[in-house]
Amino acid sequence: MRITHKWGKLTVITTIHSVSTSAVFFDLDKTIIARSSLLAFTKPFSTAGLISKKRMLKNVVNQYFFATVGANHAQMERLRESLTAMVTGWSVDQVKQIINESIHSAIGPMIYDEAATLIEKHISDGRDIIIVSTSGKEIVEPIGKLLGATTVIATEMIIEDGKYTGAVAFYAYGEKKAEAIKKLAAEKGYDLSLSFAYSDSVTDLPMLKSVGFPCAVNPDRALRAEAEKLDWPILSFSRSVPLRDRLSGVPRKPALATALSLGAFVTLLLVKKRKGSKSEKSGGDLA
Repeated sequence: MRITHKWGKLTVITTIHSVSTSAVFFDLDKTIIARSSLLAFTKPFSTAGLISKKRMLKNVVNQYFFATVGANHAQMERLRESLTAMVTGWSVDQVKQIINESIHSAIGPMIYDEAATLIEKHISDGRDIIIVSTSGKEIVEPIGKLLGATTVIATEMIIEDGKYTGAVAFYAYGEKKAEAIKKLAAEKGYDLSLSFAYSDSVTDLPMLKSVGFPCAVNPDRALRAEAEKLDWPILSFSRSVPLRDRLSGVPRKPALATALSLGAFVTLLLVKKRKGSKSEKSGGDLA
C-alpha cells in the first residue's frame, strides 16, 4: 500500500508492506486438536444409526493408534479407503446436522490451548487463518469457524442426489495441500514467503516448505528429523481444553502467559528469518 504526503511542492510517497498480505496455514489433527477430527465423531454417527457397533469399535482403535503413534502414508491410505467406503450412501444434510449438533461433545477437551492462543496472536497481528486438513470439509468448516479461521482447505467428496457416492473430488493430503495453498495464495494475494505453516506430520512437508515460516508442532519422528536438519522451530503443545471453555471469551492468566510467550515466539521467528536473509545476502556478496 502506498500513502502520499504533500507539503507544498514536496511530495513524499511511503510504501507500507501490510501484514495482511501474509497468511497462516494450520494442520488440524494433532496440531490444533489432540486427535483425529473425523474419528472423533464416531459416537454421534453411531447414535444416529449410521455406523454399527463393530465399526464404532474399529474407529475407537484407530483413534487410539492415531493419537499415540500417528499415521504414515500407507496407514493414511488405508484409513481413507475405509472411511470413504463407510460414508457411501450417507445423507449429506444428516451428516451436517449431526456434526453441528455434536461438535462440542465430539471435539470435547481436544483443543490445544497453546494452538488456540497462537491463532489468536496471528489474528491480532492481522493475518488470515486457514485450516488445512485431510478430514472432510463438513467437519473442518464448523471447527474452523469456531476458531476464527478465514477459510479452510479440506477433503471434498462427490455428492449425487444429496448423498455421498464414496468417490473423492479432492483429497487434501501431501502435495495436494501445497497445491491448494499456492492456488489460494494466488487468488487472495498472499505472499507465501511471509506466511506461516504449522503441522505435526512429515506428510505435510510440501505444505511446510511452501511458506517462509514453517514450524513443526508435536512432530512425528520423521518430521522432527527434517525440522532439525532445516533448523525449523519445534513447538510442543500439550494442554487440552474444552472448546466451549476456550472460546468463552473470558481471559485466563495461563492463556495470557501463553499469549505473551507465543507472541514473543512469532516475533523471534520473524527476526530469525530476516537475519538469515541478511546472512545469505552477505554470503552472496563475498562469493
